[in-house]
Amino acid sequence: MEKITSNDIRFADLNEKRFNKRFTGKPEYFCLPESTSDVVAAVQEAVNTQKRIVVRSGGYCLEGFVSDPSVQVLIDMSLMKSISYDAKRSAFEVEAGATVGETYRRLFLGWGVVLPSGQHPNIGIGGHVLGGAFGFLCREYGLAADHLYAIELVAVDSSGKAHSVIATREENDPNRELWWAHTGGGGGNFGIVTRYWFRSAGTDGANPATALPKAPKTITTFRVSWDWNNFNEKLFSQLVQNFGAWAQKNSSPESPYKQLFSLLFLNHRNMGKLEMKGVSTAGPTAIQLIDEHLASIADPLGLSYTRQVEETAWLQFALNPFPELFQPGYDKVKAKIKDAFLRRPFTDDQITTAYKYLTNNEPVGGGLGMATYGGRVNAIMPGATASVQRDCILDIACNTGWGEPKGEAASLSWVRNFYQDLFAASGGVPVPNEQTGGCMINHPDTDLTDPQWNRSGIPWQILYYRDNYPRLQQVKQKWDPNNVFHHALSISL
Repeated sequence: MEKITSNDIRFADLNEKRFNKRFTGKPEYFCLPESTSDVVAAVQEAVNTQKRIVVRSGGYCLEGFVSDPSVQVLIDMSLMKSISYDAKRSAFEVEAGATVGETYRRLFLGWGVVLPSGQHPNIGIGGHVLGGAFGFLCREYGLAADHLYAIELVAVDSSGKAHSVIATREENDPNRELWWAHTGGGGGNFGIVTRYWFRSAGTDGANPATALPKAPKTITTFRVSWDWNNFNEKLFSQLVQNFGAWAQKNSSPESPYKQLFSLLFLNHRNMGKLEMKGVSTAGPTAIQLIDEHLASIADPLGLSYTRQVEETAWLQFALNPFPELFQPGYDKVKAKIKDAFLRRPFTDDQITTAYKYLTNNEPVGGGLGMATYGGRVNAIMPGATASVQRDCILDIACNTGWGEPKGEAASLSWVRNFYQDLFAASGGVPVPNEQTGGCMINHPDTDLTDPQWNRSGIPWQILYYRDNYPRLQQVKQKWDPNNVFHHALSISL
């Protein structure tokens, strides 16, 4: 297979393919495989020449695991994007280079079904699914990993030989643990996934039209916006409390609101607005669900707000969701995102901390995002998949972004201190306890390895994987015994 080096016209474009421009790397060469055998060959050559190797699908890793100066060989999966129904396995086969949007399109137009996965259509399926994968439909259908039937992986054995292997969720599959590790173990740990197969549990897949959830006919979206200047600390607290209380009340798998997903954007005051956005797949009753949702959260504040509700065909929405979130320039940002799961709403002290950081005079862009979680996500036992957080009500994130280098120091200081103070009662991180549930590996944060920012005494591995970590280590030991695949937050031998 051809090596794309720096004197090739494609090199610069491939080297720029990353969402978070905070990180830069320059591998000796790129590989663009078109088949599993190509991946095996590329991995074998890198191992033989003792070069550090990584893989990339969509390029949306939030940390510098792929864009790392120590990386010498980068295998980019973008040409492997076939999506089809595999009658032999009675499941949908999706190659690892396909994007979320391409997968939505093919599954819908081909069979009228959907895989619940990410919000942004350009995210790569390859790195997304094996971290669990949540998005707009998770409360109704669970995580993408909950529908994972099998994987094909290129691994390296103890003798240094690259080879491919298929692992399924079948109870009698000797490789079943390898399948399990890819339902939330995170990318860059065990080898290179070349393809996934998807089929919902409880179906035999014989009819492709019922092998995955039926896609919604329409999506009803809502947008709510308030002027920040109309908020004092009391009203701000009430908004956050109302949102948390609603999420706690409606996080069970059988919630009548599992067909509704919403996001609260607590932007820094210098951005001018506080916002809510959300979706419902409930069709004729979607407006009613949205009205009741806002009646619990927005209306009690007694503040005027703008409200926009519209109904869109499913695929039209899936391929361009909330365009204002992913506008031009979105992929040019340098960012830091610090994620946490909540099992209970924020305390009064935490809301006070949030208000302080969101109203200070720091010249930063960013805020605190809160996403409703639970629903069908919480229908699965914590050990059934590697995605262990199955009792949470919210996924939240302190985030910041900057364009010019001069903005980096202030932005990083603000977001790191914000997060640390938000979880001051548990050492600056969301230690798994009665209120907090750790972090999501698809939103990696290397600060969790740093005792300056993680003073809890709880290792970062527990924050991401809790009791599942030793089991993941056993999979790592078996399938990547030489630690060929590693990064700053990879599973250790």
